Amino acid sequence: MRTAPTILHLDMDAFFASAEQASKPSLRGKAVVVGGLGPRGVVATASYEARVFGVHSAMPMAQARRLAPNAAYLVPRFGFYRSISEQVMALLRALSPLVEPLSLDEAFVDLEAGGAAWDEGSARLTGEKLRADIRAVTGLTGSVGLAASKMLAKIASEQAKPDGLVVIEPGTERGLLGPMSVRILPGVGPATGDHLRRAGIHTVEEIVEAGEDELVRLLGKAHGHGLYAMALAHDERPVVAERETKSVSVEDTYDVDIHDRLRVGMEVQRLADRCVRRLRGAGLSGRTIVLKVRRYDFSTLTRSETLRGPTDDPAVVREAAARLLESVDTTGGVRLLGVGVSGLADYTQEDLFAQAAGDLAEVPEEESGEAAGERVEVPVERRWVTGHDVTHAEYGHGWVQGSGLGRVTVRFETPDSEPGRVRTFRVEDPALAVAEPLPVVPVVDGTSGLRPEVCSRPHNP
Repeated sequence: MRTAPTILHLDMDAFFASAEQASKPSLRGKAVVVGGLGPRGVVATASYEARVFGVHSAMPMAQARRLAPNAAYLVPRFGFYRSISEQVMALLRALSPLVEPLSLDEAFVDLEAGGAAWDEGSARLTGEKLRADIRAVTGLTGSVGLAASKMLAKIASEQAKPDGLVVIEPGTERGLLGPMSVRILPGVGPATGDHLRRAGIHTVEEIVEAGEDELVRLLGKAHGHGLYAMALAHDERPVVAERETKSVSVEDTYDVDIHDRLRVGMEVQRLADRCVRRLRGAGLSGRTIVLKVRRYDFSTLTRSETLRGPTDDPAVVREAAARLLESVDTTGGVRLLGVGVSGLADYTQEDLFAQAAGDLAEVPEEESGEAAGERVEVPVERRWVTGHDVTHAEYGHGWVQGSGLGRVTVRFETPDSEPGRVRTFRVEDPALAVAEPLPVVPVVDGTSGLRPEVCSRPHNP
């Protein structure tokens, strides 16, 4: 392990909820819960104001509503969060070529590899400046942990929350870890934690006292050796700049079980098309098509088919998914469906599946309603998603507070305005339209909030 705390772990604070509060003045300082709003939805992120009531990530949304009935409940805006994440990751990559993103709001950085830090003082200075730059560029806060290993840097960032910085000095790790719960160690989930608890092991120090042989006996060779090393604060895992994408998939959970076999088939086709759009967006193709079905009794089945070569042809993926569905019994109802593609490659084997695709060229979505040069107009029901952006011809930019019974309620405000007025419209009001999110920080020189001094780093003498 290195002798200076030059591995940094950044974790944005209540990311989704904080982003919503930053873009919606009326929600600042109030309880905000982001997630699926249907009967089977779960909490993705809760603001710190909502956490006071016991709301937390992965909690069923119905339970969250019971705990915090007056909170604002919003559907995620992943495109908006991704745009902020890209700004944050750009700041990290300015510090080092070794940045390992774990999710949209979390990443490890090897500061030493980029010359951004070489001892405790320079690491602390870099961490503090990073936090200031993130606030300047995104309007949000992040917590930073600095240590000599990835495990300890992540523990430090947890201790720093919210909006703080913690440095774990090399040589102090054992004393810090000793009294902590075994659940603090990587790889110790609920099942392993319960197994250790039944053996009388509750803290990290008790793992050390039990000894390596006892850990191997309890957990097996690989897990036992690894966990014992972690308890001794030994973590040699490097920061890995790029993680290879192993699969691309999409799935939907339904508020009410689907019983109609025809409807199930149509949903699978729709998911296959979404999956291919995501696949193409990443510039990838794949050989293995995977179907996931969770039935009414929570039993989950997966079926897969490996093709002769990689493809990103939607017709091929749809047909493969349909064939896989034929082998699944959906009697009793389906609560979740998913389609994925694995065995990824950065090329497509042309013409290999022309026969499977029926030798027909794909018809673009925008042209699929045309026949003999005449467009067929199909009425589309307008959906207004809670928390998402809209614009009105008279009142300007706003966001949906709720909709139902033919009405949609909108609060008109922008990130840099005062809390706005609320107005209600008919759902088919022609003056109301879906809008793109506005940047939280005003755009300067083409980049949200980015100033010339941002991204500079300490000089190593």
